[in-house]
Amino acid sequence: MRVLRLLTMLITMVAGCALPDRGLLAEPLASRLERIKAGGRMRVCIWPDYYSITYRNPKTQLLAGIDIDLAGELGKDLGVSVDFVDSSFARLVDDVLQDRCDVAMFAVGITASRAAQLRFTSPYLASDIYAVTSRTNRRITDWQQIDQAGSIVAVAKGTLHEQVMKGKLRSAQLVVLDTPFAREQEVQSGRADVFMTDYPYSQRFLASAEWARLIAPPATYHVTPYAYAMKPGDDRWHARLDRFVADIKRDGRLLAAARRHKLETIVAQ
Repeated sequence: MRVLRLLTMLITMVAGCALPDRGLLAEPLASRLERIKAGGRMRVCIWPDYYSITYRNPKTQLLAGIDIDLAGELGKDLGVSVDFVDSSFARLVDDVLQDRCDVAMFAVGITASRAAQLRFTSPYLASDIYAVTSRTNRRITDWQQIDQAGSIVAVAKGTLHEQVMKGKLRSAQLVVLDTPFAREQEVQSGRADVFMTDYPYSQRFLASAEWARLIAPPATYHVTPYAYAMKPGDDRWHARLDRFVADIKRDGRLLAAARRHKLETIVAQ
């Protein structure tokens, strides 16, 4: 009888250790904001080929751009360090949803397809679409000549320009390439007439590519607001990021960073 009582006590003790506390199970998961502060680090997805936004210099390997600066400001506001995670527009949704970063900060254009999967802050930049051709190209001299039979328009896969131009072009041929570099090579070699891009990329690209020529639309063509993107479902983290965007607009940090990188003309108020 004594042995039976001991066995019963032992089984009860083991069961008590194995079963989780019901109160703990009922508690909601902590917000990403609390996890970031507790860990002291924030992971930020960037596209390291985005001139003036999040660009990694191939010679020095140093990062520069408006969102490198502003990610640092967000880290200071939260009291945490910043870890930059290489991403791209083609991998954006997967990287954010698979929790490879806490927020994507590389001037992410708000499109319907992205908004269906990600959550965005309020916009902080907004850009129209521009075309880049070669100085030797004789087919395209102005915007109206782009969407003509025989013209070849290049875009980078996964960018908002791929989606927009698929809907806009009626006569020109659209070529979707895996990387921005491939898109630029097609135009430089003459295999494509133009590639489509935005204001930040066009300005820095023209400064470094003597062969290139910019074609701006004569009127508004397709302005896209840019914001920061995150995984849906965490209201506290979204509210904190939205507050950050409001703060940098109000206290001048956004405009100052934009001026450093010559982007003040596309700041969204």
